[in-house]
Amino acid sequence: MSLNFTEIEKKWQKKWADAKAFQAEMSSSKPKYYALDMFPYPSGSGLHVGHMASYTPADIISRYKRAKGFNVLHPMGYDAFGLPAEQYAIQTGIHPAITTRKAIESFRHTLQSFGFSFDWDREISTCEPEYYKWTQFIFLKLYERGLAYQKEVPVNWCPALKTVLANDEVIDGKSERGGHPVIRVPMKQWMLKITDYAERLLNDLDHVDWPERTKEAQRNWIGKSEGARVTFKVADDSGSFEVFTTRPDTLFGVTFMVMAPEHPLVKKITSQPQHAAVEDYIAATSRKSEVERKATTEKTGVFTGAHAINPISGEKIEIWIADYVLTDYGTGAIMAVPGHDARDFEFATKFNLPVKRVLEGGDALPFEGEGTLINSDFLNGLSKTEAISKMVAHLENKKMGTREVQYKLRDWLFSRQRYWGEPFPIVNLAGGKQMGVPYNELPVLLPEVADYEPSDSGEAPLAKIHDWVRYGDGGRRETDTMPGAAGSSWYFLRYIDPKNDQAPFSPEAEKYWMPVDLYIGGPEHTVGHLLYSRFWMKVLFDCGLVTHNEPFKKLAHQGMVLGPDGEKMSKSRGNVIPALDIGQTHGADAVRTFVSFMGPLDKDKAWSPTGIDGVKRFLDRVSRLVVNDDGQYVATKEALPKEIEKLVHKTIKKVTEDIEGMSFNTAISAMMILVNELYKTECRSELALKPLVQILAPFAPHMAEELWEKMGGQGLCSLAPWPMYDSTLCADDTVTIGVQVNGKMRGTIEIGVAASEQEAVSAAKAVPGVSAVLAGKDPDKVIYKAGKILNLIIKA
Repeated sequence: MSLNFTEIEKKWQKKWADAKAFQAEMSSSKPKYYALDMFPYPSGSGLHVGHMASYTPADIISRYKRAKGFNVLHPMGYDAFGLPAEQYAIQTGIHPAITTRKAIESFRHTLQSFGFSFDWDREISTCEPEYYKWTQFIFLKLYERGLAYQKEVPVNWCPALKTVLANDEVIDGKSERGGHPVIRVPMKQWMLKITDYAERLLNDLDHVDWPERTKEAQRNWIGKSEGARVTFKVADDSGSFEVFTTRPDTLFGVTFMVMAPEHPLVKKITSQPQHAAVEDYIAATSRKSEVERKATTEKTGVFTGAHAINPISGEKIEIWIADYVLTDYGTGAIMAVPGHDARDFEFATKFNLPVKRVLEGGDALPFEGEGTLINSDFLNGLSKTEAISKMVAHLENKKMGTREVQYKLRDWLFSRQRYWGEPFPIVNLAGGKQMGVPYNELPVLLPEVADYEPSDSGEAPLAKIHDWVRYGDGGRRETDTMPGAAGSSWYFLRYIDPKNDQAPFSPEAEKYWMPVDLYIGGPEHTVGHLLYSRFWMKVLFDCGLVTHNEPFKKLAHQGMVLGPDGEKMSKSRGNVIPALDIGQTHGADAVRTFVSFMGPLDKDKAWSPTGIDGVKRFLDRVSRLVVNDDGQYVATKEALPKEIEKLVHKTIKKVTEDIEGMSFNTAISAMMILVNELYKTECRSELALKPLVQILAPFAPHMAEELWEKMGGQGLCSLAPWPMYDSTLCADDTVTIGVQVNGKMRGTIEIGVAASEQEAVSAAKAVPGVSAVLAGKDPDKVIYKAGKILNLIIKA
């Protein structure tokens, strides 16, 4: 008879709560450890086993660190503002706060039922006024430093959702939420000047312990480029425009120019014969999202009828528009060098535009390698590096251009034309002026509305509440709301001091707890939340509010738990495994242990009903070593056989190292091996079972507490000191090494770790594969490293 997991789960969850076992201390002589999960959006669909796999790793580490003597902060909260609750409100009329609160209650119940060791006294929700008061406070800091501004920009407008979406909220030209078509339209929006921090965001990646693929993805997203900004004049004196190029050495090879359809100069320079074609192309482009424009492989474009003058060669070249050039990317215009750029070559070929070679190399064009400059006047014969340096100097001397560093990173679009978000603490005044709301008026509360739907023109729902909009004498409140990423860009700081009503957090708490020691979440947040959080942390550092430049010291990504069919879990596929359902049939400990055992932390893995059955049997076998099927206590106090004693210490060492390295599946495998040996040797000694239960506790905490109590363990198993191992007992007495003859493997021998060369050679001669080659002779030379290698050399 296995333990009744339903009873023991309730029992120990209550004991933990009553004892406040997982409450972090603000002042402690212990070293601190801050372990954090990316907090969830509280949706009505509840949590499934994939969520359990997301939250279990940090809980294992937190429980382990407490046992190792750390003061652990392991909090939980909710990223509660967002579009789904608002869409539900539009459909049903139920206030988003009501559905969000209900979802949070469901999430909290599920998380508590799985025994996660969160400090529930620090629970936060980004949609609560006492939280978003400080989100507004931080926005004002950004505004005061000139890092928040309004600008008319092309935005991703979703007519169905009636709101603007950030680039990371658009997937394949459709909204991430709902899959609705997204188009590009110009609209006045709040922007955050993240570009001012591009260089620091780039350089400081060298100082964090993050997966290299994540750091590289951020480096690519920031996209630092060094080159020159060059001015081109329009041929009929109707103005000039600038381009940025990383290859100013190829200016002699420029044969045409391409502008974004939205470039402000396009309509001014378009000739009358080309007017209709240009207008049609601009209209067609507006129906494409930025993602579609970037992803398209087919080159399209229209000639404007205008020409530019190449500032270096003086040649007259055509100006085209094409949707692959983006107005808010670089300067919104490019110089085309089709002889040495595949994209430009494809465009030139399609539209029969001239192609010039200015670099030696390659049998055919386009040649994109590094070659000596030709057909380039004063650059002829120079290498790429030499030519770039000479051309930039020439441009600067002639006032045709300047040396420049650019980044692909663009400012963060920070407006949403929807209701369920943080109101901006901004007032619009007469004459186009603005002011921040005084700090003593925060929070600017989200008012009640009769209609949650934005207008068809994109005006936010708050604009309809005239009494709320009016501010003082002629002022009007800003009616857009902040994006969901606002509250999540600093939540890790609120956890350290969540009840503070005088500041977002105290300096003492920040100095003690920050940075986060371990942050676990999905890689899909690489260029969104993870980048925005770093940006806000650096701004707060510059404001003197924090003492650390980076929020997250170590980052780990968990793989996805797929459905039993190997596909991503979704309602439409019918392959979702609700967490509570599987918890009720197998118990929280079995779920926690199984999701840890399924495979390496960062790899995707499919849910297996038979796999969790096997893990449940393993846990039952552990419990039966202490209490038999009749409920009788069967553990003993007998001394351990030497081999079992050694295996216990080896297992403690292995599990300790594997938890430190987050190799949870191999830690569980080591414990399974120990359990098998205990059964084989019929050993039920508490000297083996107590440390076994302790090292199993981070994975299966409820059962561990129950067995610890039955064995007379002092206090809570969760807080008991982590068992120590004796390294001398972990060392093997014998070792298996390979035997080579003239460098070729001929067999293996098992000998003492410190066996002499004579003993090793003697053992090797008894190996059939070795003796057959030696043919009764002694080796002419022996290469022997104790415990590692034996190579016998014989002369031909």
